Amino acid sequence: MQIGLLTTPFRNENLEHVAAFASKAGCDAWEVAAGPGSAQIDPGVLTEARAEKIRKLLKKKGLALSSLAYYTNVVDPDEEKRAAVHRHLRATVDAAARLGTDIVCTLAGMPLPGKSKMQTIEEDLPGALGPIVEYAASKGIKIALENWFATNIQHLEHWERLFEVLPAENFGLNFDPSHLYWQQIDYLEAVDLFADRIFHTHAKDCEVRAHRLRRVGVLESGWWRYVIPGFGRIHWGEYIAALKRNGYDGVLSIEHEDSALGREEGFVRGAAHLMQFA
Repeated sequence: MQIGLLTTPFRNENLEHVAAFASKAGCDAWEVAAGPGSAQIDPGVLTEARAEKIRKLLKKKGLALSSLAYYTNVVDPDEEKRAAVHRHLRATVDAAARLGTDIVCTLAGMPLPGKSKMQTIEEDLPGALGPIVEYAASKGIKIALENWFATNIQHLEHWERLFEVLPAENFGLNFDPSHLYWQQIDYLEAVDLFADRIFHTHAKDCEVRAHRLRRVGVLESGWWRYVIPGFGRIHWGEYIAALKRNGYDGVLSIEHEDSALGREEGFVRGAAHLMQFA
């Protein structure tokens, strides 16, 4: 497996800067933030000259491009905003094909006003994501949704229904165990159940502050937080073994949201921990 990093914490740095750091940190893959105006890759303005420069940089540094990432609300209730999101997502698919990665990571969107997450999945996501998934398939690109709990794919029943209404083979998950752990959802069983839908993974851990939980209960906040791999409750050896057992041999992309560690320190320590198992 490859150890990678999501470049979002370097949002104000160019790719050359990130490449120099990634090599030192022991990371051999990038998940590049590719939203509008990105200092790294903005698909909306990506020229062939810039694409060639990025391809040469990847080759020089020995880095793989694991995916382009555009985390956004694909079912924004504002029609103009939704249309703009879809245009950029299509441009991201084009950029991925041009740059040599076959994965675009995004989100399942937020529940629409007056609707539950399940209703939004059934009634709105097929129309919103279906054409984009079909377009991606024509380009040889897979669409991978991060299972951020706030979006429409909070738990496994949401996942099951999503793939019933959108069964395309190139439509799957950017699997993040940390979003399942604090909800007390079995992330290892989820790997077994959805193995054929796991196209990409986020390596993010989850710390549980048991004393806070005992005081306020699960309906309150502040008893869990996201941390760098090795600093929380995820059993990375078991998790990575489950991925390998089910045929996954892609990237473990470190998503750094740990406020206790600096930017560079977090990636270095996370990569060192994952290397024991990958």
